Amino acid sequence: MTLSEKFQSLRVFARKVGRLTVPYFQSEEKWKARLLLAAIVALNLGSVYMLVLLNEWNRVFYDALQNKDEVVFWRELGRFTYLAFGFIIIAVYRFYLTQLLEMRWRAWMTSHYLDRWLSNKAFYQLELTRFAKGEDAPPDNPDQRIAEDMNMFTSYTVSLTMGLLNAVVTLVSFVGILWVLSGSFAFSFNGSDYTIPGFMVWMAVLYCALGSVITHYIGRPQIALNFKQQRYEADFRHHLVRVREYSESIALDKSEPVERQQLGLRFADVLANYFKLINAQKRLTWFTVGFGQAAVVFPFVVAAPRFFSGAIQLGELIQISSAFGRVQDSLSWFVDNYSSLAAWRATTDRITSFEESFQALQAPEAATAAQTNTQDALAIDDLQLALPGGVALLAVHGLQVSPGDTVLVKGPSGSGKSTLFRGLAGIWPWAERSLRTPAGFADKVMFLPQRPYFPQGSLRDALAYPEPADRYSDADLQQALRQALLPALAERLDELDTWGQKLSGGEQQRLAIARALLKKPRWLFVDEATSALDEAAEATLYARLQELVKESNGALVSIAHRPGVAAFHETQWTFTPDATGAARYKLLAAPT
Repeated sequence: MTLSEKFQSLRVFARKVGRLTVPYFQSEEKWKARLLLAAIVALNLGSVYMLVLLNEWNRVFYDALQNKDEVVFWRELGRFTYLAFGFIIIAVYRFYLTQLLEMRWRAWMTSHYLDRWLSNKAFYQLELTRFAKGEDAPPDNPDQRIAEDMNMFTSYTVSLTMGLLNAVVTLVSFVGILWVLSGSFAFSFNGSDYTIPGFMVWMAVLYCALGSVITHYIGRPQIALNFKQQRYEADFRHHLVRVREYSESIALDKSEPVERQQLGLRFADVLANYFKLINAQKRLTWFTVGFGQAAVVFPFVVAAPRFFSGAIQLGELIQISSAFGRVQDSLSWFVDNYSSLAAWRATTDRITSFEESFQALQAPEAATAAQTNTQDALAIDDLQLALPGGVALLAVHGLQVSPGDTVLVKGPSGSGKSTLFRGLAGIWPWAERSLRTPAGFADKVMFLPQRPYFPQGSLRDALAYPEPADRYSDADLQQALRQALLPALAERLDELDTWGQKLSGGEQQRLAIARALLKKPRWLFVDEATSALDEAAEATLYARLQELVKESNGALVSIAHRPGVAAFHETQWTFTPDATGAARYKLLAAPT
């Protein structure tokens, strides 16, 4: 990589950091954030000022020791007491306010990205887009990016920025002191005399410049390794969660060895990359520790001739060493923080790719625009559905669902029946639709999937989800459970459990139907929501769903393969191969 390419890479990275940083300091919390930041900056400046005072104290105190001046010795010890006390106060509040800023910033970023992730079905579309592009496509593991990467980004950004500020201010404060104290270095070359003023300053610059260049070339592999490590850790944790969620299926299939192998492979990736990372860190540590140790004696070696010649006293030698150490520490900021910089860059890249994934999403409103129908009916004027790869799947024209209709959708397995429902719901990103929906359709429609979701918590919360449980009385909740053939659960409303794992597949489907019986939607779309039930239970529950939409003056649209379900529907929509070739299928309506 050429020098210009490196600068371009740094500019791109700086813009990424800016895009992630600026929104918080312009948000509704901007004044609190800015005041905290200003206080932290002021405390950092104060800590540098205290170091300058302590550096000057070194000269006076050690000169007093050399001169055996007892009065000055005890006076300077007293002075050290309040200097140290002031330094401690500044250090404590600098730490506290820095942590407070990091936590407030993390809370804001987490809330901001949770809102974006859960808005407009983005969480669903991101997964669809990722799987369409392949497992390696971003964004992988959004949970980790929100839970961990936000924390790491805010922590690294604040600590590294304040560390750099501290280094710059320290350098400015001590370089003048070191320039004056170090004196000039005179030498002869080729018959001419030369004098280098501020010799110790130039030695510190040369020492740290060489150290920074060497550190970069030794440590740069850590950037990519940190990025991969975060991903491998998240993949391993994600598979552990899946084993827990599907524990029953895994146990029934006796597939523990397979899952153990899969977990072992993922953890092997974690370990293999981690060993590469610690080896890279070991190589860097060899240099940085040696670099730091050499810096301890380096100023004494350079200043020793002046001390032994009597040009300077012990106090000045100690002051030179202290000032050199501060200048060297400032110039060595890059060396000392290289590992943190590598982790920060990897974290920033991960969050930036997460941000870019949001921006690349197709806006659901634009892709699935719908108008309000003047009639009390759902009119599908034109609906075009495609697969993630862009292949046209289904074309629907001129179909309508009116109050009192009961429609059965039929077609071969894998033809896209469930995708039809996703398109009607407006969550399928590869859809173009022209719909006319009845007034209040969004508030009066309900979709029952084959595998419903239940939050962990009380049964009443699982039944009322996503509405608050206190919206319904105990009598209503219990009645819905009994109507859904779950009388044994009617007295367990306040029991806490993981209902998605506790209940069998049939019980989960009946609990989802109990939701519909509780909420009484007008427009009900049922996607294989009784597939785990026996025929008698299925018939009983379909009769109640049919009665429900009749009472609410609504309609029932179902996807089902069992012949017995057809008896509860008056119309069929059938997936038929599209002879025009515009799509794989078209949808035709006919009486049952």
